[in-house]
Amino acid sequence: MPLPLILVIDGDTAVLDAVEAQLDRRYGGDYRVVAANDPDTALDTLATGEEVALILIARTLAGVTGGGLLERARQLHPHAKCGLMVAWDALADPPTAAAIVDAIALGAIDYYVPLPAAWPDEVFHHTIATFLLEWATEQRKVPHTVHIIGAEWSGRAHELRETFQSCAAPHTFSLADSEEGRRLLARTSPPITLPVMILPDGRALSDPSNAEIAEAAGAPTDFDGSDFDVVIVGAGPAGLSAAVYGASEGLRTLVIDERGIGGQARSSSAIRNYLGFPRGVSGSRLAELAHEQAAVFGASFVFMHHVTTLTRADDQLTLTLADDRSVNAAAVILATGASYRRLDVPSLEALTGAGVFYGGPASLAHALSGTDVFVAGGANSAGQAALHLARYARRVTLVVRGPALEAGMSHYLVQEIGATANIEVRTGTTITGGGGDGRLRELVLRDGPSGGEETVAADALFVLIGANPHTEWLPAEIARDDHGFLRTGDDVPGDGDAAWPLDRRPFALETSLPGVLAAGDVRHGSVKRVASAVGEGSIAVRFVHALRAAH
Repeated sequence: MPLPLILVIDGDTAVLDAVEAQLDRRYGGDYRVVAANDPDTALDTLATGEEVALILIARTLAGVTGGGLLERARQLHPHAKCGLMVAWDALADPPTAAAIVDAIALGAIDYYVPLPAAWPDEVFHHTIATFLLEWATEQRKVPHTVHIIGAEWSGRAHELRETFQSCAAPHTFSLADSEEGRRLLARTSPPITLPVMILPDGRALSDPSNAEIAEAAGAPTDFDGSDFDVVIVGAGPAGLSAAVYGASEGLRTLVIDERGIGGQARSSSAIRNYLGFPRGVSGSRLAELAHEQAAVFGASFVFMHHVTTLTRADDQLTLTLADDRSVNAAAVILATGASYRRLDVPSLEALTGAGVFYGGPASLAHALSGTDVFVAGGANSAGQAALHLARYARRVTLVVRGPALEAGMSHYLVQEIGATANIEVRTGTTITGGGGDGRLRELVLRDGPSGGEETVAADALFVLIGANPHTEWLPAEIARDDHGFLRTGDDVPGDGDAAWPLDRRPFALETSLPGVLAAGDVRHGSVKRVASAVGEGSIAVRFVHALRAAH
């Protein structure tokens, strides 16, 4: 197989030679490093059809050629990572810094790259290695990839893809009658029932259950009846944060999630305002790192298992799972988050996984080059999804029920969307219909003020229209608000069926069931941001210690 390209473009021959030498020496065995000292040569290279992993462009050449060299590079290779090469002190010059910030905000580049100094410049190589890791992960070019083969895009095959996406696990999907699907199936032994999963060790699972998938992935099987200091239900940002802090502080910690890691955050392709990640970080990658961090401290994880009941007897809390196994805990942290609301349009529900997707496009955007894509929603996750898709799709239409984006979206996202030429925003609009011949082909949009409807061609629809909390399984003595979110601290009622039962007041994140805390999006009054969820997860562990001290 031909090696993917790393293309370096700089008009300064001395700089070009130095960068090429650094790259070739470090990455030449796995990538073909190509240098170009003028835009025409660079465009000729980009037009050959070879796979490009990384493009490094000198700032002095970024705007050269019709439409700009950066823009042409993005059009020809939307999957490639793109870095702007600048002097090491570029951010000290306000105009240069502003231009770099604008280029990142508008999606023209992924990040800036300080030019390397003497060999070896590990700061330079850290940036390059990060680019290449992100590219390889997005293109499924990483080890330990699970291959899923299905007869069609929807149905159980779609559920498996969703499961692995929620676990932030590397995976591919192929139709059984495709060339790749036939090649993969040839490695299995009959009889088989689609969908089939081929694990990294070569084992093939025929139409596997969630329990089989969990066991194959290494989930513990001997936890029935075990005692823990804290059991965390939910592995989104709040739950993962609680796991890190709980385990690192010596608490016997168990995390249970019916899906995988990341929660709703995994749908975000680029969280750019999270502390400590100046390049931005995808929700999936953030979840992967947090999961690894918690595991290193000793937290245990049980995925693809559904908790059905939570009961309290004296000072012990017991959680029962759908398979009748149970665990005991001195304290429980509920971090179950919330799920996306459905459109409730039957013709579109039938196409879930076949052009209609609930959640963000992190794993699908690269497959939508040149298409017309719609995003329904007016919050940050919808804005991030639209911006990510705009790098690949011919046109992205953001469908917003409300009168203006500013009502539910961060200012920086509103600005970025407004500056992105191939994003159209339709406010005061709802999706009332649509369909296609086995795959989404059209949508029906209704204008709120006039009531008029319009049928438009559509290749994909991503729905991010709000969330419902996962609290329906909880006992009645845990107080909720009118929308099902959990009341905590001072919001816990003093009378009624879910009244606080003890003489002391509940702790700030404690629900009306003593010893049960809530953190993250599931909690009434939460900010619904990753950083605040992480903060609440860590604070919840502080109250676990307070509960232990109270006894």
